[in-house]
Amino acid sequence: MKALKVATFNLNGIRAHLPNLLAWLERERPDIVCLQELKALDQAFPKATLEDAGYGSLHHGQASWNGVAILARDSQPLEIRRGLPGTEDDGQSRYLEAAVHGVLVGCLYLPNGNPQPGPRFDYKLAWFERLIAHAATLQDSEHPVLLVGDYNVVPTDFDIYNPRSWLKDALLQPQSRECYQRLLAQGWTDALRELYPDQRVYTFWDYFRQHWQINSGLRIDHLLLNRALAPYLENAGVDAWVRNEPHASDHAPAWITLGTRKRRG
Repeated sequence: MKALKVATFNLNGIRAHLPNLLAWLERERPDIVCLQELKALDQAFPKATLEDAGYGSLHHGQASWNGVAILARDSQPLEIRRGLPGTEDDGQSRYLEAAVHGVLVGCLYLPNGNPQPGPRFDYKLAWFERLIAHAATLQDSEHPVLLVGDYNVVPTDFDIYNPRSWLKDALLQPQSRECYQRLLAQGWTDALRELYPDQRVYTFWDYFRQHWQINSGLRIDHLLLNRALAPYLENAGVDAWVRNEPHASDHAPAWITLGTRKRRG
């Protein structure tokens, strides 16, 4: 097993936040990066700029909304699939899967689902069901696999500063949380919660009511490891400094490190 640092980062627009992305890549130098919410067509993706920064890339874009990408330091990701089975023709760019540095990486941007109830929440749950079905096939493989991205799910009340003002939000609905728990029940390890079972860890602070300044955050960006990979998990964290930069995304990158030898299990 190769030592790796893997990260996920919802950019909230790659054109608006490209300088933030480049500054973070230069400082933290992750080996694998999953990006979400590119909000750009494929032809607008800054592939050459990222290559100059030392990263090969794959991208699955969409005008104005959604969009995912996988970056690899000093390498080129090998595309396996784009779109979950059953969602390839729905017009929303939310899933990209590639072989990178010896691991299989699924980068995802799960639907937000608001307002709920309604068609957007129904789409969220249907998409989640397709993810659960596909994840089962990945879990059953013998290859090391990561499912990484913005899940738009707050798993428990411990993963949010205060659930009371979010009770009607799709991110906290029992159906959303039940889907996430069924996914974990396949054998996936939620890396941040695994290593920090008793700490409040946030990855998102919205732009309203000074939520960043008072640390009123949510944990919705998750890195899940299958049974073959989980024993190599060494460390995890959130690069919260990125959220404090000028013109920042409302998310901060979350990351894990993988060791060369099994540490657990």
